[in-house]
Amino acid sequence: MFRKLEKEIYLEEFILPFEGKLNANNRWVKLSKIIPWATIEDRYAKIFPKKRGQKAKPVRMALGAILIQEKLNCTDRETVEQIRENPYLQFFIGLREYQDKPPFDPSLMVHFRKRFSAEILKEINEEICRAAKEAQEKQDNDDIKPKPPSGGNKTTAEEPTNQKKESSFEIYPANQGKLILDATCAPADIRFPTDLSLLNEAREKLDDIIDIMHKTLGKPGKRPRTYRQVARKDYLSIVRNKKPGKKTIRKAVGKQLRYVRRNLGAVDRLLAMAGDEHGLSQKHQEKLQIIRALYEQQLHMHTHRTHKINDRIVSISQPHVRPIVRGKATANTEFGAKVAISIVDGYAYVEKLSWDAFNEGKTLVESVECYRKRCGHYPEAVQADKIYRNADNLRYCEQRGIRLSGPRLGRPPADKEIQLEQKRLERQDASERNAVEGKFGEAKRRYGMARIMARLKETAESVICIQFLVMNLEHRLRVLLFYFLQHLFKSNRAFFGTPLWCFN
Repeated sequence: MFRKLEKEIYLEEFILPFEGKLNANNRWVKLSKIIPWATIEDRYAKIFPKKRGQKAKPVRMALGAILIQEKLNCTDRETVEQIRENPYLQFFIGLREYQDKPPFDPSLMVHFRKRFSAEILKEINEEICRAAKEAQEKQDNDDIKPKPPSGGNKTTAEEPTNQKKESSFEIYPANQGKLILDATCAPADIRFPTDLSLLNEAREKLDDIIDIMHKTLGKPGKRPRTYRQVARKDYLSIVRNKKPGKKTIRKAVGKQLRYVRRNLGAVDRLLAMAGDEHGLSQKHQEKLQIIRALYEQQLHMHTHRTHKINDRIVSISQPHVRPIVRGKATANTEFGAKVAISIVDGYAYVEKLSWDAFNEGKTLVESVECYRKRCGHYPEAVQADKIYRNADNLRYCEQRGIRLSGPRLGRPPADKEIQLEQKRLERQDASERNAVEGKFGEAKRRYGMARIMARLKETAESVICIQFLVMNLEHRLRVLLFYFLQHLFKSNRAFFGTPLWCFN
């Protein structure tokens, strides 16, 4: 059950146990004014049944706690402790007065992340970026003062005729703005997977399942023989070897496959004897299905002498994780989710999030159409790397008058001035495209996208989307500070002529 807040929370009404009031210039107070809580609350209320169950925590408390955790980059318990000790954080999550006890149990953070799916967080991000864009346009319009018309009523009489002429020729609005596209991988918190280590882990988990089922049956007789000590010695003999050869590794993988096959046969016999009273929990049954799929994949690769297979399982605890080949200098292959984003005026949008590898060049058309829905027009230029410059994307951009970054096809023009202008645009696009690399660096170094600690598929997707949401909120705060300083020091035009993208 969910109930909406009866009254909006204001800064002046927050009660402190000591004299004084909260500072309106605090970052958490400013952040609370940026987020459209009322709009988010309408989406949040649809998750719960109408008049059943215990009363749920407000949306400001749930989403606010998640944002605090991602911004401070701390654990669930540390997040609750930070909220308990800081009155500004308590105001941010919607409390009306300071309290010295935790507002909720740390275990609720898991449920908060489950309630905000990746799709809901994308909608919230769109709403925040839309509100920021409207506020920025309003600020720009206020700064530009209209000049009085010169020449009396003559110019005012000619204005309607000019508008009619423009509307008769321009059916669609002109292209404006720039769209930056790129993709990266958000690695999951798993060890580097090898065939030998995965099979050894599967064998150990099967041993635990056999122990549980044998104890549940309670019948006299010996436990099924699994050779666990011998299998462990065979595994350690390879692991402790610094440079084992390919033949040695292949022989060890074959041994582990036979151990896993023996254990699976013992599990099947025990299941046939126990029937429905096997004593396995839902978690153990899911692990058993994952191990069966892992065994089939490893057996196929071992038999056909290959290391490639569709939907390859690289982690038993996180079977949704897939290998993503990136070709980077640090690691040729990463294991996690692949994220394609777009950047418009410093704000990041998650265009596609998938655990399977995909060609980010095929997302250009969809990203450009999403840009048109947000802004009402096509971009002037799309700044992306070489993988986006395929024939379909070049044809699509040419038909709509969009400049796709990179060298033009065909022979260079004979006019030297045109050549210099094209090279200047290429250098400009390459330099401005670095903003997306900065976003990835900020997400991975500051907000923990270099290693996603969430273990479930849905919560991991939510964590990735929340990180970009927090970065957009931080960018909004920097833009507000820029406008404040610009208003305060209007005389220094040389410094404040810098474009806003420099403040990302």
